Amino acid sequence: MKHAPLTTPRDHLMTHTPDAPVLFFSPERLNASARAFLTGFPGLTSYAVKANPDRNVLENLVAAGITTFDVASPAEMEAVRAVHPGAVLHYNNPVRSDAEIAAARAHGIASASVDDIAGLDAIAPLGCEVAVRFKLPVKGAAYDFGEKFGATPDEAEDLLRRAHALGLPLAMTFHPGTQCTDPEAWVAYIHEAARIADRAGVRLDRLNVGGGFPAHRTGVAPDLDRIFARIAEATSEAFGPDAPALVCEPGRAMVAEAFCLATRVKALRRGGAIVVNDGVYGGLSEQRDIGPTDRLTILSSDGVTRRGAPVARVVYGPTCDSLDRLPHPVPLPEDLSVGDYLIFSGLGAYSLSIATRFNGYGLDAPVAVAAF
Repeated sequence: MKHAPLTTPRDHLMTHTPDAPVLFFSPERLNASARAFLTGFPGLTSYAVKANPDRNVLENLVAAGITTFDVASPAEMEAVRAVHPGAVLHYNNPVRSDAEIAAARAHGIASASVDDIAGLDAIAPLGCEVAVRFKLPVKGAAYDFGEKFGATPDEAEDLLRRAHALGLPLAMTFHPGTQCTDPEAWVAYIHEAARIADRAGVRLDRLNVGGGFPAHRTGVAPDLDRIFARIAEATSEAFGPDAPALVCEPGRAMVAEAFCLATRVKALRRGGAIVVNDGVYGGLSEQRDIGPTDRLTILSSDGVTRRGAPVARVVYGPTCDSLDRLPHPVPLPEDLSVGDYLIFSGLGAYSLSIATRFNGYGLDAPVAVAAF
């Protein structure tokens, strides 16, 4: 992590005029996101490391009070242990090799998700909490997380009975899908979890309502408090006074606002298209997968905000691959020039963890600033 002696991305860009893309990090904004979950969610908050495993992110989350982490691999376990040896680890990737299970044992995981009998039998010797992951045909997210993981309700019922017979602590978990903006998706899952547990004849110790909490990508910022409130109401309605303790595992919504990405215009091309110095192989990879963001600021090379009439432009990344382009034309000022900076807000999630160095392009270490 580089630390800028100045206070804002604009100051840094005007002082250093970088020709490579720059990912700016605001610890203050990350702390604010952590506080929103720690004080607003009606249960335990576990950070999904996959969203952004940068050491400085993990250290700042620990400083903010996050002590539980959702990990998907031994590498993520090691990353968390490096900054917080006593952290609680939830291993919620339900497909594991023997070597990965051995690593989970060595790291002392507290909980593990399963979605089939083989996975349950493999993890049972660890004696940790078992979180049965199930799926429903519920809409409301940018894309479906049930295609790859999750038992059907009938399968989940059988898994709960088997885990109970083995004497393991019982939980259930689900994921409504990434960038889910509809609170009723959580409501549907919570009520179904209660029905599954009832049919299985077991009491759940905990219910993990997953991630999927939306970040601010377009328009007005999502109302997370409204989602938290509906989760609490639905849990009370579905389970009554003996409701399980709740867990959530935000990734995107925790880190998105803590970073912005500054790219630079390399060329204006025929037909109005532009080429910038980062693209879908780098920090803009999610533009291809979950759609564009309208949260852009355009600065001239001398730091003036461009305010020309918007013109829809095709935006290409810097690599020699024609797939390296944003999926939709982007409204950009008509007076846009070579050397201008395009600053994308809310890009803390998956920008670092997915970015490659394809063709020799990519992101360097983030630059810490005091404010955006």
